[in-house]
Amino acid sequence: MDPDAFRTATGHNVTAITAEEMRDVDRTAVEEYGLSLLQMMEQAGRGLACEALDLVRDGPVVVLAGGSGNGGGGLACARHLANREIPVTVVLDRQPTELTGVVASQYELLDCMGVSIQTDVSTVETPALVVDALVGYGLQGPLRGPPRELVRWAENTETKILSLDVPSGIDATTGDVSGDAIHPVRTFTLALPKTGLLEAAGELILGDISVPPAVYESLEIPYTHPFDHNFAIRIDATRS
Repeated sequence: MDPDAFRTATGHNVTAITAEEMRDVDRTAVEEYGLSLLQMMEQAGRGLACEALDLVRDGPVVVLAGGSGNGGGGLACARHLANREIPVTVVLDRQPTELTGVVASQYELLDCMGVSIQTDVSTVETPALVVDALVGYGLQGPLRGPPRELVRWAENTETKILSLDVPSGIDATTGDVSGDAIHPVRTFTLALPKTGLLEAAGELILGDISVPPAVYESLEIPYTHPFDHNFAIRIDATRS
């Protein structure tokens, strides 16, 4: 972790944590404090939709979604956009039958709504915004298979990209890029920024997913509530 990696506009330092430390935060929040994955996913999705609407008012928007919690947040984002009559298409990196748990539940909601959900990006027209919700902080090694192909498509669209938590292809802890990767104009990162976001994340917005401060305290992660009365704030690296 790095307690002084980022700073808010009001001068508060924000601790950056590694991928492993974020796993501990998620586990502790769920197992010891009762915060559900669905609750955190919903807040991530709504916050991501707010950032999407800030970047493009009318659409169309393409959401690239994987099968992990990051993808579930992207699917929730797509629902919020569709509810606001923004033209949105979801492109999955796998068949819907391969989705499980709360991610599958997010898919089923979109399917019932009639939102366009595809697994083949080749027929998708260039949108006004691409939302990258493929991998998140769980990346290990270079992207392969469908996620890599979707990242290549997104990078070749030459349109704005908004990433959820960590741009796909970037190591959340080190910031290393070992293959294809997303280069977003903005990243909406969750709970606390990751140490790998000091570079290559574009504008960085920190989103509150309601993790109790006591979770950080129990893990000995330095934490001062940075949001004031907001649910999302811009943060900047304290050094280049």
